[in-house]
Amino acid sequence: MLLFLKILLAHILGDFVFQSKKDVKNKEEKKIKSSKLYLHIGIHSLLLLIFLQFNLQEYWLGFIIIIVSHFIFDVSKIYLQNKKTKSKWFFLDQILHLSILFLTTSIYTDFNLSTASLFNSETLILLITIVLLTNVSAIIIKVIINEWTPKNKENNDESLAKAGTYIGIIERLLIFIFIIIKQWELIGFLIAAKSFRFSGLNTDKKRNLTEYYFIGTLLSFGLAIIIGILYSHLKSII
Repeated sequence: MLLFLKILLAHILGDFVFQSKKDVKNKEEKKIKSSKLYLHIGIHSLLLLIFLQFNLQEYWLGFIIIIVSHFIFDVSKIYLQNKKTKSKWFFLDQILHLSILFLTTSIYTDFNLSTASLFNSETLILLITIVLLTNVSAIIIKVIINEWTPKNKENNDESLAKAGTYIGIIERLLIFIFIIIKQWELIGFLIAAKSFRFSGLNTDKKRNLTEYYFIGTLLSFGLAIIIGILYSHLKSII
């Protein structure tokens, strides 16, 4: 675990601390010809050497695997991503990097993850709960309020694409967290924060749109609370 934490910290510092937005933009524009790409790999190499205490005699193979794979993943990402898929490639890129860190650690230590510990009752209930709170709840809400969808909603250019869906997912996850840590009063603050979204719709012409969003919000909060209570109950009896 100590080895994994060392190379993980090196990765986090290299990707998120010592890499500016200008560096990322330069890589995306100039791609493999970007000097910032090679500077980024150089910084990763230096950080990795520091946390490995320059012990390349023992860790030379892991060092090569991490640095070469990092370069390949970064180059692949900047060539394959576009404006619409940028966020997806970001997360895929990070998953690939973490996979390499796990692989590298397993070369030197007994760092195998047991499938039994990953797929026990508690973990499966948590995974099911997360899916219910995100995709399933979003679909249920859309189905219920579909008949009340205002005609002018589709032409509302002031709203970001799929903003309502993402806001709903985040608020349900937050409510779930508040419930399992037994901080119910924090849900009240979340309701207050959500009310700002309706402030710009407080006109007679947008009354139907306000009511539409309000129904969706109540359903979202209600589903999150019900799912959170059910999760807490199931966890207490397993």
